[in-house]
Amino acid sequence: MKQVSQNYKSGAIRLEKVNAPALKPGGVLVQSLYTVISAGTEGMKVKEGKMSYLEKAKARPDQVKKVIQSVQQNGLVATYEKVMNKLDSLTPLGYSLSGIVIAVGSGAEEFVVGQRVACAGAGYANHAQVNFVPKNLVVPVEDHVSMEHAAFATIGAIAMQGFRQAELQLGETACVIGLGLIGQLLVQILRAAGVNVIGVDLSEERCQLAVKMGAAAASTPDDPKLASHIERLTFGKGADCIFLAAGGNSNGPVELAVEIARDRAKVVDIGKTKLDLPWKDYYEKELDVRFSRSYGPGRYDPNYEERGIDYPIGYVRWTEGRNMASFLDLVAKGQINLEPIISAVHPFSEAERVYQDMAEGRGGGLGILFQYPEQVEPVQHLPTLQVTQKLTEVIEDKVKLGVIGAGNYASSMLLPHLVKHNHVRLLEVATSKSLSAANAVRKFAFERSSTDYQALLKSSDIDAVIIATRHGSHAKMTAEALQAGKAVFVEKPLAIDLAGAELVRQAVIDSGNERLLVGFNRRYSPLVKQVAKVFDGDGIPLMMNYRVHAGQMEAGSWYLDTSEGSRFVGEAGHFLDVFSFITRSRPVSVVARALRPMQVTQDDLENISVTITYENGSVGNLMYLTQGGKKVPKEFLEVFGGGCTVQLHNFESLTVFQGNMQRKVKARGINKGQKEEIHAFVSAVKSGLEMPISIDSLLDTTLATLATVESLRTGQAVQLADYWIRETVE
Repeated sequence: MKQVSQNYKSGAIRLEKVNAPALKPGGVLVQSLYTVISAGTEGMKVKEGKMSYLEKAKARPDQVKKVIQSVQQNGLVATYEKVMNKLDSLTPLGYSLSGIVIAVGSGAEEFVVGQRVACAGAGYANHAQVNFVPKNLVVPVEDHVSMEHAAFATIGAIAMQGFRQAELQLGETACVIGLGLIGQLLVQILRAAGVNVIGVDLSEERCQLAVKMGAAAASTPDDPKLASHIERLTFGKGADCIFLAAGGNSNGPVELAVEIARDRAKVVDIGKTKLDLPWKDYYEKELDVRFSRSYGPGRYDPNYEERGIDYPIGYVRWTEGRNMASFLDLVAKGQINLEPIISAVHPFSEAERVYQDMAEGRGGGLGILFQYPEQVEPVQHLPTLQVTQKLTEVIEDKVKLGVIGAGNYASSMLLPHLVKHNHVRLLEVATSKSLSAANAVRKFAFERSSTDYQALLKSSDIDAVIIATRHGSHAKMTAEALQAGKAVFVEKPLAIDLAGAELVRQAVIDSGNERLLVGFNRRYSPLVKQVAKVFDGDGIPLMMNYRVHAGQMEAGSWYLDTSEGSRFVGEAGHFLDVFSFITRSRPVSVVARALRPMQVTQDDLENISVTITYENGSVGNLMYLTQGGKKVPKEFLEVFGGGCTVQLHNFESLTVFQGNMQRKVKARGINKGQKEEIHAFVSAVKSGLEMPISIDSLLDTTLATLATVESLRTGQAVQLADYWIRETVE
């Protein structure tokens, strides 16, 4: 199939050949009939894509702040590589479509194949022939509603949410400043609600259209008639509510709003406009300034949008899904007329030309649609790049790899090392999202791609598998890959619960396949190896203190999804594996404490202290923190034993205190061992030798991580042998 993508680094917009997305639980596959081009949101992305790096930074100060914080914690080199990888990636465009359901995932049975629907969501309702969309972002479309009109449901929901934020009553008067696509829809929604409307826009043509759509009057800001319109329609009192639906860097809309507002009126911001409020004027009228957040309640909440957990109607009357349905109901009843708003309908095959025209200031309009062909020809594999032919000549010397998942971590920390490896052939990449696979093929020269990881596992020409998906899928995929006879490298964690760990352990026993490595990369760091070397062979118990300042999570992070475990479960294996690596001993017991009394939730798996005892008498203390200063380096390790102390400072330097001697080793850059780890895996697969970390050690670290959560829950120390009866894997 085909999908529109943008490379934010170069700004290039292309119509890519990609695989159809995978069907997942809780959603549906939708074949697009129409998608709407958002002149505001997408026009901004097109403009930003053409900017220099400095201009991009000025346009996104929020992202610059994150980069600075990352430099402080992870170093300049690692941050640079991560940022450049993020920039040089294919990202989807589009967020509002209409189409036909072609497949239904488990948990979304309220929809049926063949049903007409409208869909929302950046990253879901893309400009693509087929999309996977979670069920809460899908609403049915009545048979007599045109699918061209239904495609506007998401944008209509944005206007609807703005209306709801205003809490207007029958007979009141509102002024809409900015008569673009959302402004024109808002005019009609207000009229349907019995509200008198005055429109304001710089364009005379748009003012005339607003009157046609039901506005009592519409004028440009400098039109002398505007004041008389306000005087006449409000009996000299001023507007009850002013909607800011304009964009740009002018403060004119904000200043105009206070002039035409009545005392204690509402000002609702819908568009992305400058908000330099004239304090005295707004204060004297005591204006109520409100913001309208996108489509409505549920937006930016992964529990609602991704996991399908709806809000009870008794507590949240209008969610984003209900706003979409309400808008379509007005369309069905003829109270919203979209025909005058549609400026152009372009064949999807012309997408590149349409965006080029947009970038050059041509082909403007309010409502611009892509129309899709009725039949989608699925593309199983992307064309093979020329470099593949060269690799084929030396295939006997290569480890043939299949990669499942190609997100930011895999693309920045794993695949760059694999693509340069002389003994690796990147055969296939499988991702659930079409553009992710296409992006990996483009950047890392995979020979083929798919959205079916199980078919990848069945491929007889694949020797080894890299699993770099979200945490909740690791155990199941790892077990399936081992049963399929593949060597497996899975990113941490191996499992997010005991059932997952047991699934993997049983797969090893049943298959006899021990070729497994988990991405505990810290032990491969050159500085961590030096720490272990200082104490190697001494046989004395060690006291180890590992302080990790993980920092605060952003709202909406997928780490907050309980089905993915937690951030602690995802990260702790790194640090506990370092303890095992240095002590060369197995853990015996775990006890953990948190700042707050425990009822295990995601928030409680932060700011905790974990103490682990080992068979040789060593003790490891892990402090996993989030509430410290943002400039604190992420990791600090200190090891005591045999008259020696070693301090590892965030992988930047190492200080050894031995007797009266002190020496310091500085690293050239922060190296956490990802490259060395990947090379060790490839070497083991190619040579047929044992994996660098034993199965026992992998399971020990996983068990100790899970036992930490158990200790927090019970408030008691956990004896690992009692917590999970392990069987020796032979």
